[in-house]
Amino acid sequence: MDQRIIDLYDEYTHAPIERRVFIKRLTALAGSTAGAMAALPLLESNYAFAATVPPNDARIEAGHVAYAGASGAIRAYRARPKGAAKLPAVVVIHENRGLTPHIEDVARRAAIEGFVVLAPDLLSPLGGAPADEDAARQLFAKVNPATALADLVAGVSYLKTSADVSGKIGCIGFCWGGGMANNLAVNLPELAAAVPFYGIQPATADVPKIRAKLLLHYASNDDRVNAGVPAYEAALKAAGLSYTKHVYEGTQHAFHNDTAGARYNKEAAELAWRRTVEFLRATLGA
Repeated sequence: MDQRIIDLYDEYTHAPIERRVFIKRLTALAGSTAGAMAALPLLESNYAFAATVPPNDARIEAGHVAYAGASGAIRAYRARPKGAAKLPAVVVIHENRGLTPHIEDVARRAAIEGFVVLAPDLLSPLGGAPADEDAARQLFAKVNPATALADLVAGVSYLKTSADVSGKIGCIGFCWGGGMANNLAVNLPELAAAVPFYGIQPATADVPKIRAKLLLHYASNDDRVNAGVPAYEAALKAAGLSYTKHVYEGTQHAFHNDTAGARYNKEAAELAWRRTVEFLRATLGA
């Protein structure tokens, strides 16, 4: 697909721009209305693919819970392996659509690898994640980042008091959630590990506050996010912090999301996930 079309979709989902403006610009790039309509399904998420691990998989226990957040009750998806006693825990932080079927699937994937997993819906204070992507992105404009961060910190506290959690806790975040994973590492010294996927970087002045080990995943064709990488890496080095960075050549923002159409890259996604599991096992002690 034309890189200009993918860049336009990234702008649409993150700026954001109005849908009518997006469609008009997409039509111009595609050369016709028919071309634009043909491109749309290749760009937008299709949650029919969000069941790599089925919800009723016999290896896990999974379902929705609620915990006390800073902003009130936070709805979340919790998954864990069946039969295990105490395990390390992982918080999965969603993209700018709230808790979607895809993120719930990611939680189940992490559960079968030996973790207690909590995936909060950080749109809970606003009524929860809408099923419609556009509605979810519009709702995100009302999200207070400080409140969302406080609700994530509360999620870690919830896990720390769970009888089936051994103690060490890490996080994985995607897109908007990748940026939140970075900020959680800044603001929560007891966080043991953070894995941001193509996440916006924290302020360089805050980097020395990080105590977690970091595994950073970036797409090569992601200028918006990658613009902040050199300063982040320089700050990490200056602070003497433990981190590993991977840039996946030929990939787009959201390359790990297998519901994301043309932006998904199976080879890179599987490699990044394998590296993530190995890193979390080594860091958290699974």
